[in-house]
Amino acid sequence: MGFRFDMFSLVSIFIPLMFVIVFGTIIFSIIKGIGQWNKNNKEPVLTVICKVVTKRTNTTRHNNSNNNMSSNSTTYYSTFEVESGDRIEFTISGKEYGMLAEGDIGKLVFQGTRYLSFERG
Repeated sequence: MGFRFDMFSLVSIFIPLMFVIVFGTIIFSIIKGIGQWNKNNKEPVLTVICKVVTKRTNTTRHNNSNNNMSSNSTTYYSTFEVESGDRIEFTISGKEYGMLAEGDIGKLVFQGTRYLSFERG
């Protein structure tokens, strides 16, 4: 009698496999985020003189097929250049994004990959 291939056997393998992949991806993302948070907490808080070089946004559209509604979310970024010429990009809040202008010079306060503040001066 050899192996008989049918749609049921394919589905019985495919659905659990997809569940494991999706669930694994979610768990991996959570663990990675906790690891980055922990690493940032161990870093010293640094204050450096820098210049705002550029700003950018990333807008993502989210569709909800259940009620035909959609929403948008925007992530704000700013790139700072320190005196050595190195550049650092941080995710910042919309309020901070609106307050910064390219060319601003001031004190950047950050901890690891975590933006804390920027003070013109």
